[in-house]
Amino acid sequence: MLTHLSIRDFAIIEALDLDLHQGFHVITGETGAGKSIIIEAISLALGSRADTSFVRTGKEKAFIELTVTAEDPAVQALLAENALDPSPELLITREISAAGKNVCRINGSPVSVGFLNSLCRKLADIHGQYEHQSLLNPENHLTLLDAFGGDSFGPVKETVKDLYGRYASLSAKLAAWEKNRADSLRRQDFMRYELDEIRKAAPLSGEDTTLEEELVFLQNSERIYGNLSRAYETLNEQDASALSQLQQVSSYLAELEPFSSSLSALSDEIANCCYRLEDLAREIRYEKDTVTFSEERLNEIQERLEVLSLLKRKYGGSIDKTLEYAASLEEQLSVIEGGDEAADHWKAELAVCKDQLVLACGRLSELRKRSAKDLEAKINLELQELNFKDADFRVSFNDTPSAFTENGTDTAEFLLSANKGEALKPLTKVASGGELSRIMLAFKQIVGDYDRIPTMIFDEIDTGISGITASIVGRKLHDLSTRHQILCITHLPQIAAFGDHHYRIQKNDSGERTITTVVPLDREGRIDEIARLTGGLSITETTRKSAEELLNTCLQERHPS
Repeated sequence: MLTHLSIRDFAIIEALDLDLHQGFHVITGETGAGKSIIIEAISLALGSRADTSFVRTGKEKAFIELTVTAEDPAVQALLAENALDPSPELLITREISAAGKNVCRINGSPVSVGFLNSLCRKLADIHGQYEHQSLLNPENHLTLLDAFGGDSFGPVKETVKDLYGRYASLSAKLAAWEKNRADSLRRQDFMRYELDEIRKAAPLSGEDTTLEEELVFLQNSERIYGNLSRAYETLNEQDASALSQLQQVSSYLAELEPFSSSLSALSDEIANCCYRLEDLAREIRYEKDTVTFSEERLNEIQERLEVLSLLKRKYGGSIDKTLEYAASLEEQLSVIEGGDEAADHWKAELAVCKDQLVLACGRLSELRKRSAKDLEAKINLELQELNFKDADFRVSFNDTPSAFTENGTDTAEFLLSANKGEALKPLTKVASGGELSRIMLAFKQIVGDYDRIPTMIFDEIDTGISGITASIVGRKLHDLSTRHQILCITHLPQIAAFGDHHYRIQKNDSGERTITTVVPLDREGRIDEIARLTGGLSITETTRKSAEELLNTCLQERHPS
C-alpha cells in the first residue's frame, strides 16, 4: 500500500506532499492543474522510464519520494535475493537531473530502473487514460485470461514452460547438428591426417628441451673431454698437483697440533679440504670417462628435432600446444564420428518431449477454456451491473497444436455483442471509448480478486461515460477499494462522491510561475468541489445542495446503516 508521496520540482509541481491511506482516493481538479502529473510521478517512482523534460524549468533536478508498505512475501524474497533489506516499509526515491542522470534508491540503497520496475509491478497496477486500449490488442487477451485463472492452472503452465524449454533446446541442437554436419564431414579427412601426423611423431612433453641439451653436449664433447682431463691432471696426477700440495700443507700443520688448539682446528680443516678435493677429483674423472661422441646419435637427435620443430610450427608453437591440439582433434573426431548416435538420441528425446508437450498444452488449453466460461459469465454479470444491459462477452480460442510456445498453443481473442441480436465481433469493431472503460473496470473487478497487487491506480477511467453509468462506475470502484487501495483521477461528480479520501489539485499563478498544489478536502470542501464538477466555475446554492445530496447518497451506499 502507498502511504506517502513527496514531489519536488517535477514538471509544473514545485513541492507537493500527499498522505495516502486504505480505501478509495479520488483526485479532482481543473484541466491542466496537474492531476495526471501526480500519476506520472508515482509511475516514475515505481520504475517507469524517465525524461529530462520532467525537471521543472530552471531547476537542476526533479525528486520523487514514495513510501510503501509491502507485506507480500514475494516482495520480501525479491529484496533479499538482491541483497536489499527485506523490510515491509520501503522508501523509494527517484532523482532525475536536467543533465540526464537518473538515480533510483530503495531504503537508501541504489538500484537499477529495471529492478525497481520488476519489484514495483508487485506493488501497484497503473491504468492510464488510454490503458483500456490494451483490451483492443488480441495479443493481451490470453494474458488477461491467465490473470483471471490465477493459481488454478499455474502448475500446468509451469510444466508447459519447462517442457517447451527442453523442446526448444533439443530442436536447436538438432538444427545446429544438421547445419554443421556437412562441414564436419568435409573436415574429417584433414583432421585425421593431422592427428595421424602427430601420433606418428609421438612427441613427449619437454622432449625438445632435453634433446637440445644433449645436442649441445655432443657438439662440444671434444672440448668437454679435454677440459675435464686437464682439470683432473691438475688436481691429482702432476708432480706438483693441487692435491699433493694441499696434502703437504696438511702434514705441516699436523705436526703443530700439540702446541695450540687453534692450530689443531686449522689442521683439521685442511685435512677435510684434502678429503673433499679427493672426492672432487674422483667425480671429475668419472665425468671424463663417461664422455663419448657418437656421430650416429648426433644425426639422430638433429633429425628428431627437425620433426618436432615442424610439429611446433604447424600446431601451436610448442610441444605442449601440439599435444593439446591433438587432444582437441580426437575430441572433434569423436563428436563427428559419434554425431549420428548423438543425433539419434536427441531425436528420440525430442519425440518424447513433444508428446509430453502436446499433452500438457492440451491440458492447459482445456483449463483455459473452462476458465474462459467462468470469465464470460462474470464479465457479463459485471457489464449488466455497469448498465451494459444487452452486452454479450465471449472468449474465442484458436488452438494451433504444432505452434508451440512457452505459453502453450492457444491464442485467445475477446469478442463482444454490444446490443441484442448483433453478431459477436472483435472489440475494435464494436466497443466505444465508454464501453471499453466499462469492460476494463469489469475486468479489474473480476481479476482484482485473483491478484495480490495491493494498489490500483486509475487515470480517468471514466472517459466516455456519464449519468447513471458514472454512478455505477463509482460504486464499482468503491467496491474494489474494499480489497485494494484505489487511486482514481476523475472529472465526474458521481465517481468523486464515492471516495473515502478526496484531494483537489489546483493551479496557482504566483506572477512569474505556475504552481500546482494538492488540498485534502473536508466535507465542506468536497461539497464545493462536487458542485464545481457538476456546474462548472459558477457554484450556486442549488449546485451545492445537489452536491451535498449526492455526497450523502453515496455515503449511505458506502456505509449502509
